[in-house]
Amino acid sequence: MSMYRQFYALQQVARRSISSSVRRQVENKVPQKQKVFQEDNGMPVHLKGGSADALLYRTTMALTVLGVGYVLFELVKASFPQKK
Repeated sequence: MSMYRQFYALQQVARRSISSSVRRQVENKVPQKQKVFQEDNGMPVHLKGGSADALLYRTTMALTVLGVGYVLFELVKASFPQKK
């Protein structure tokens, strides 16, 4: 019985601290983002986010090219077995 009472008290404390916490008002930025991404300026959508998107795109493309090159290198190396 004592354990149940302690569990109930802990539950009440947890509920009180969660429900009484102050909620921050966060500005809704969705309309501004929609306006930026929907305007017709000839840019692809994956680059409309700015310089961070461009850097991420270039990094991804570089890693892709390097990966394809490495795979081709390993395929060529595997197709010509070394003589012992």
